Amino acid sequence: MAEPGRRRRRPAVSCSLCRRRKLRCNRENPCGNCMKARNATCVYENHSPPPQPRPTQPSLVQTLSGLTPSETASSTSRLSNISSHVPGSSVAYSTTALSPASPSSTHDVELMRIRIRELEEQLSKATSSKSSPQSHASPLNSEIETAASQMGGTYYFHRESNVFGPPQGLTRSVTHKSRFFGQSHWIVGMSLFKDLLGSVEPLVREGLYEAFTGMQKCKSLARIIKSQRAPPWPSPPTADLPRVDIANELVNCYLRTTETVHRILHIPTFIRDYEALWTSEAKPSTAFLVQLKLVFALGAATYDDNFSLRSSAVRWVYEALTWISEPEFKSRIGIQFLQIDILLLIARETIGVGRDSVWVSAGELLRRGMIMGLHRDPSRLPNKSTFVSEMRRRLWNTIVELALQSSLTTGGAPLISLYDFDTQPPANFDDEQLTTDSPVPGLENHFTQTSIAIALHKTFPARLAVAKFLNDISSHGSYEELLRLDADLRASYRVLTRTLHGYESGSEPSPSQFSTRMVHFIMHQYVSALHKPYFGPALRQTAYAFSRKVVVETSLKIWYAVYPASSFTGSRSGNAAFSSDHDDFARLAVCGSGFCRTVALQATLLIACELRTQLQEDEGLGPVTLRPDLLSVIEDVKTWCVRCIEAGETNIKAYLLGCVIAAQVQGLMRGLGADEIPQLLAKAATEAGDTSLSILERIAAQGQANGALDTLPPISLDTPSDGLGDWDLTMADALFNPGNTESLSWAFNDEAMQEVASWW
Repeated sequence: MAEPGRRRRRPAVSCSLCRRRKLRCNRENPCGNCMKARNATCVYENHSPPPQPRPTQPSLVQTLSGLTPSETASSTSRLSNISSHVPGSSVAYSTTALSPASPSSTHDVELMRIRIRELEEQLSKATSSKSSPQSHASPLNSEIETAASQMGGTYYFHRESNVFGPPQGLTRSVTHKSRFFGQSHWIVGMSLFKDLLGSVEPLVREGLYEAFTGMQKCKSLARIIKSQRAPPWPSPPTADLPRVDIANELVNCYLRTTETVHRILHIPTFIRDYEALWTSEAKPSTAFLVQLKLVFALGAATYDDNFSLRSSAVRWVYEALTWISEPEFKSRIGIQFLQIDILLLIARETIGVGRDSVWVSAGELLRRGMIMGLHRDPSRLPNKSTFVSEMRRRLWNTIVELALQSSLTTGGAPLISLYDFDTQPPANFDDEQLTTDSPVPGLENHFTQTSIAIALHKTFPARLAVAKFLNDISSHGSYEELLRLDADLRASYRVLTRTLHGYESGSEPSPSQFSTRMVHFIMHQYVSALHKPYFGPALRQTAYAFSRKVVVETSLKIWYAVYPASSFTGSRSGNAAFSSDHDDFARLAVCGSGFCRTVALQATLLIACELRTQLQEDEGLGPVTLRPDLLSVIEDVKTWCVRCIEAGETNIKAYLLGCVIAAQVQGLMRGLGADEIPQLLAKAATEAGDTSLSILERIAAQGQANGALDTLPPISLDTPSDGLGDWDLTMADALFNPGNTESLSWAFNDEAMQEVASWW
């Protein structure tokens, strides 16, 4: 007998709960029975669109659109926490373990999962609309403060503030002329000394500009001295080399300084080619001559106390710039050319040839390394020997270090992240090992010629995070984030210190004094740079007192590194900082134009600002008790700056600032009134100009032996200028524009020199 046909079931119109309980459902969402049962979820088995919710019940999207980003994030996190309790589902509304489920209960759970997916999609859309890039474009209140003066030019300080974020008036960046400086550039801190220029400005406007005519004469002399040193452009490489004894010492100076921190050359190979240069009759390659002369240039910075080979170093850098600027590309994609490029970048900063664009050149160097595949570990590339693999790792490590250092020094964004490369750090090999078959790297506690670079590389992630926090335009970090970065940086520094102490305590070869001081100097620079933006607010708000303390103490350590004579440790004599007994780091800070000198000058300015603030804050009747170690810094910096000028520095701005700030501190200590201090500052500036002019006159007279001098065009002081120029303490740009004084035009023969001397 045939089976009767099955009747088609009528589609259910009641919700699952009412249907299961055999109750009449009013078919709303949620229905009346579910509301009485306090069941907020009302699921219908047919997948037709549910009825419109009651007007009094806002939808999920409407609810989320009214939330703040933090509330939306918390809602998302609560939903995620609930979802972790039911496998296979994004969200579950009950954490109770289910007994063997009936078909109807299993079906209800599946329907619930479908509904939850819909809710998650709506939540995702609402969250993405809240977190779109446009919403983060201006999360803080920003303002631009303009500081303009006849002496200082025009500067634009970009400030940001938020009730729950940075303090009011935190300077994020500075714009001057066509240049943009991030937070790590030292010019950002110059806003602390705007009152100095403001107090002297009335004297200039009233015509009392005698204190600044000497500055203009020093500027003219600086131009003449620089013209003496600069060779003609272009300067093709030549085979002219210094005497053998001088060349040997220059190579030794380089190998015991730069090469100990930044691994660039394979020393045995370089020494072999260098010795063949003097013994072989074959003509050396131009590439090796350029490489050797850059080594000479870097070694010349620590050759003696007076940088007697400065003119030769400038010429060697010019020759390298001429050779490397030739329109060749494919033939120069190689290890030796990359070594020359790295040496040239360091030499430009150290010698002071176009050091303003070092950050730009570092970016080009980084991309050149990527074109050569150095950002990929050799293990991921076609077969490479141990020698080639390790040289590639060493060069890439040096390149990213230079890119990061230039970012911090110039205030530019790092433009690199840890996800841009997978190259491993160099292995712990001595250079001689790389020439053997199947070399075995040394243990971590075994010191080699690469150990310093490896130890410093371990701190790279923490230092990169600091540079991004300071200079990325999208960074609006809070003080809590700063403290977290500070903790990470200090933790990596502790590991580095333990590693270096382990090397020094062993009986095997240990790090040189130069390399250890350079590494500590670099780490202190990052600590100071991290807290420096909050140093100004910390002078007014106790909430940032920790940053104030860190900046002062770190600045003192930085100063002791370049001027150990001012340290109270008693381990050095008063002339130790300038002795020729291989104190290469102190000598590099005096003779070189790199970041060592700039960072040291920043440190002295911050210490002076701390002393000045303590004097201004004091309201007691007795004398102010100031720390003698801080007081000694503002006096020692004047001696140190004079020493830099005697070593060939033509820019006197650092010495001028040191004298003026020291005079202000002394005036405050003596209790002088606000009307007396400007006169004291003008007198200090006049004395600084007299001292600087006498030194520059002597240097210019010595330079006459190198050839005839071009007479500079007259400098009209009533011609509008750009004031302080770039206010770079290592560049000789326009400093002051006093107003209407006589023009200066000098030709340096003996009679002119006597006439100039009679003026002063």
